[in-house]
Amino acid sequence: MTHPRIYSPPTPLAAAINQVEAWVESPSLVLLAESDAHWRTLREALVNGKISGAQVHDARIAALCLQHGVKELWSADRDFGRFPDLAVVNPLV
Repeated sequence: MTHPRIYSPPTPLAAAINQVEAWVESPSLVLLAESDAHWRTLREALVNGKISGAQVHDARIAALCLQHGVKELWSADRDFGRFPDLAVVNPLV
């Protein structure tokens, strides 16, 4: 939201921080974190998806979703298609 080459105009940092703080205060929010099984799940996603470079971060997100039973990830990022075990829905389509 704050990246000036992607958004015109970009969201001011203070507004973005306020929005994230509002989400964090929501009683229905569940923050996902790495469990003891995280490395095994991430390693599998890296190998199966033939991941390198900047896509490692996508693999980390996919692994977190898989280990926490996320049913579908909403993202316009087509790179998540490299993880066949994760259902991805593009909310913009």
